[in-house]
Parts: sequence; structure tokens; C-alpha cells
Amino acid sequence: MGTPETGTLAVPGARLHFEVRGAGPLLLLIAGGNSDAAVFEPLAAVLADDHRVLSYDPRGNSRSPLDGPPVDQRIDVHTDDAYRLLGHVAAAGESVQVFGSCSGGLVALELTVRYPDRIRSAVVHEPPALALLPAAEAHLAFIDDVHETFHRDGTAPAMRKLNALFGGRPAPVLPQAHDNTAFFLAHTMRPFTRCVPDLAAVAKAARRIVVAGGRASSTQIIHRPAAVLAERIGQELTEFPGGHIGYAKWPVEFAERLVEAFAAMPGAGRVPEAAEAREM
Repeated sequence: MGTPETGTLAVPGARLHFEVRGAGPLLLLIAGGNSDAAVFEPLAAVLADDHRVLSYDPRGNSRSPLDGPPVDQRIDVHTDDAYRLLGHVAAAGESVQVFGSCSGGLVALELTVRYPDRIRSAVVHEPPALALLPAAEAHLAFIDDVHETFHRDGTAPAMRKLNALFGGRPAPVLPQAHDNTAFFLAHTMRPFTRCVPDLAAVAKAARRIVVAGGRASSTQIIHRPAAVLAERIGQELTEFPGGHIGYAKWPVEFAERLVEAFAAMPGAGRVPEAAEAREM
């Protein structure tokens, strides 16, 4: 695929860098953790054959600078960012599909619940909502320890500890416009892992949501919140190629599975009538 169209959108407290590829129905990709739009380039190139693909750097990451000093990130603010971006790029009244992974999955989930008229369907891939797990207290204490290690010893020792969430293996090197690891460890990791989605609201929107997990990460801690979330809203967890970052390592296979998942949802390919009466 050719060079994407790029732009910048001013939002309260930040400026968002975004990229648009292809033509067709709009599909928003939301990166998580310390990632930016670069992590989606191979996937977006495949999807752009049939979609207009929108990706962006989340606020505080890479080319989306904050207007002021770094602060702890909030899911509601990131959700507002995504909604404003859709308002800027999407056609008036257009409802869109959304894919979000890791912390981006939590944003996609909140976006889908809050804006049913705008979000037709969403695939939520391995959201790191450790607070949903039965041993939530122990998992969140572990995250606190990683956070303290970062402030005491630096980025590398903290990331080595965090590898326990991924089966103890070193985190894969992902394409990034800039290294956002320090910002992630300082300001994103703790608030997002503490997120507890409104399960009643998610259950009402469940017909428009697919909760997904990686085939290769199924034994890892990072996979467990997706399994719990799917169970709590009465779904089977949908398996995707690869692990936590399967979309970067297996873009063709992942894109095929993503399109299948969207197509299998009730009402696929049409705009819901008044968002199915506001989810009844």
C-alpha cells in the first residue's frame, strides 16, 4: 500500500497524530501500551484493500504530544480522543468498526459502550484489565512493584519484571516512531491495568462486541482478562493468530480473522437502527 495520508488533530490537552489508508468502510485501529500507529502498518496495509483504515498515536506516545507535563492516563480521556478523531475523519452519521489491542482494547470497549450510534462493532483483543481476575489484588501489587522498580532502577529492570505477564519471555521489539516505554511505565501501565469495565453496560452492547485472545498467548497472564471478560458477558473467547501482538507478527492471517469476526456479528454490514434502540 502507498504512503498514508497523515494529519494532526488538536484535542483537549494533546495533539493527535493520525494516518489514513485505503478506501471503503472506516475501520479504526487503537494501539495499546507503549505502541503507536507504526505498530499497525503491516496490518493496515492488508486491511486497506477493502477498508479505509484509521490509526493514530495515543496521546503521550510518539507523535501525539501532551500540551503540558506528563500525567497519569485515563481511559475516559483516551476514549474522548478516539471519538473526536472519528468525528474529524468519518463521514457525518457514519458508523464504524473498531479494533483495539491491549490498553487500546479497553478504549475500544469504552468507546463502543458510550457511543452506540458511532460504533457499529468492535473487536477487543487481550485488554489488560487485571482487576477483573480472581487474584486481582496480587496482580495489581505486582504492577505496583514494576512501577516502583522503574522509578528506582530504570526502564530495563522494570520491563524484565513485566515479562512475567507474557510467560517470562522478553517483550518483542515492535515498530515505533519513538520509544514510549518510560511514559508507559510511569503513566499508563497502572491506571489501565486497574480498569474495571462496566460489565452491565458491556453485556448490553455484547452483540456488537467480540472479545479476542491470541492462540499463542493462551497460557499467559496477559490473556486471562479477555477470557474472564468474555465469560462475564456470555461469550466464547474468539481465538486470533499469534499472541499478544499477533497483529504485528501475522498481519495477513490476523486481518483475515478480523474481517471474519466483524462479518459474523449480528447486523454486520449495516448501520443499526438507532443503535438497536440504544441497546434496548
